[in-house]
Amino acid sequence: MPKIFVIGIGYKPIDRSAEKVLAQAEVILASKRLLEVFERYDNYAAVSGRIKVINNVDATIEYIRDNFQKNRICLLASGDPLFFGIGRRVIREFGKDAAVIIPDISSMQIAFSKIGEAWDDAFLMSLHGGPDPAKRRRLEYEPSDIPGLLAGHRKIGILTDKQNNPAVIASELMKSGANDVFIHVCERLGYEDEKMISGTPDKIAAMSFAEPNVTVLIKTSGEKSPQTVSRLGLDENEFFHSRGLITKDEIRAATLHKLRLPGNGVFWDIGGGSGSVSIEAGRLCPALKIFTVEKDDEQTENISKNILRHSVTNIEIIHGEAPEALTELPAPNRVFIGGAGSGLRETIDLLSSRMTTGIIVINAVKLETLNEACSALQSSGFDVDVSQISVSRLKPLGSGNSFSALNPVFVIRGAR
Repeated sequence: MPKIFVIGIGYKPIDRSAEKVLAQAEVILASKRLLEVFERYDNYAAVSGRIKVINNVDATIEYIRDNFQKNRICLLASGDPLFFGIGRRVIREFGKDAAVIIPDISSMQIAFSKIGEAWDDAFLMSLHGGPDPAKRRRLEYEPSDIPGLLAGHRKIGILTDKQNNPAVIASELMKSGANDVFIHVCERLGYEDEKMISGTPDKIAAMSFAEPNVTVLIKTSGEKSPQTVSRLGLDENEFFHSRGLITKDEIRAATLHKLRLPGNGVFWDIGGGSGSVSIEAGRLCPALKIFTVEKDDEQTENISKNILRHSVTNIEIIHGEAPEALTELPAPNRVFIGGAGSGLRETIDLLSSRMTTGIIVINAVKLETLNEACSALQSSGFDVDVSQISVSRLKPLGSGNSFSALNPVFVIRGAR
């Protein structure tokens, strides 16, 4: 089977296996930027006549597709081609058996070594939308997700681009009030003019930076590390709430289990009440975008205070009533309905039209709500399961103790 060779360059001399590939290659593909990097290598002069410059990823893939069966092709990549690089695209398009990856050191590894920080405990991500501004790739995360990610990680390493640059990242940190962060920007790593710039978010937000660069965020606060901070298990008394209107601890735990929350995506909490489910979901999944819908002014105020109390940055409060308040929200991956009132069936109908796949969890106390929820979910094509949860809590009784029962709750799940 013909092979496609992908060689990472930029930081260390080319090894013997890569030298052999370059010597035997009939065509060596490179972008303009990587050609400039490769020109510094001793191997360049011997193979320069076989280099073809293509500055577009899609065009590069199409050239490989049209030619690799008849020509021995080598593709130059930046650093480690499988670290948010073109190597994964080559494997996706042509398969693992066709691709041979020869990596260099990644720019992320170099960046952490330059600032003297270990990187085995860091969260690593890419905000690089690709070399073509007109055809930006869909990113797993956006700059607005970073404050939430910092809630779960003390260190974050970020590959940036012109649009999602260090100044934009710093501005997002400032907007969220995340001032306990020190930012390191590593400019043009591997080039003769490489430069390290460090500072607080307000300093970095006011600057501009040379491309390419890697940005590293380090939390400076003395709080416990994310590995020792509990993300699930807040008590009812840790929330502002009114008149006992809060999803009880045991029911909240079961609800979150039934939701199977994804690491990122969109979560609607309809009838948010105190916001306890949203708060716990936000702490569990800092990159999840959460919309908490609540019509009551007092409850909305409680949600706002709870967001501040627990430093959750990925929740947006929607003041209104379902289903009308939902129409402008991005399509959800998960939905919790703790209270939809008389609009439950209409809300489920709207969800059915907005969710191709996903999970809806509804909590109900009344049999009428249980029946309506099951009927509406089933008629909309959701697979339905129901659990009834009865909780009794130990309470003092005279000189001894006794169990006091809470209202049983039906936890209804619809999935498709």
